[in-house]
Amino acid sequence: MKIVSIAISKKKGTPKTPVEEAFISKDHGLEGDAHAGKWHRQVSFLSSESIEGAKDQGLDVTFGDFAENIASEGIDWKTLPVGTHVRLGDRVLVEITQIGKECHNKCAIYYKAGDCIMPREGVFARVLEEGKIRCGDAINIIDSNQR
Repeated sequence: MKIVSIAISKKKGTPKTPVEEAFISKDHGLEGDAHAGKWHRQVSFLSSESIEGAKDQGLDVTFGDFAENIASEGIDWKTLPVGTHVRLGDRVLVEITQIGKECHNKCAIYYKAGDCIMPREGVFARVLEEGKIRCGDAINIIDSNQR
């Protein structure tokens, strides 16, 4: 289980731009990302397998197109219960706060991709411990009673 893409955007409702590394601040999220802030959806996750599935359905998409901050390999995020703690790399610790989301209108992502899988397959978390992450860093699922 590892990070295969990290992406940020300056504006909400738009695809994100992939970066090689990012700093994730405690109780905030990815530095420079429009979705960061004092709320329960500081970091968003989507599996690379979900993105590949969208491609297999004929969508012309890549990392960041669904506005996910982190795309991973080897994790089915939507199966993790709310409250699960996840370690990103050596330092960052997040807690899953929401699975899926409600979209009230079709955003730029929907119009670019033709669909948006984040409402069905995206997962959101708040940051408990900060640090730098890089593409290729390991992801470890931690029992919610351990740290």
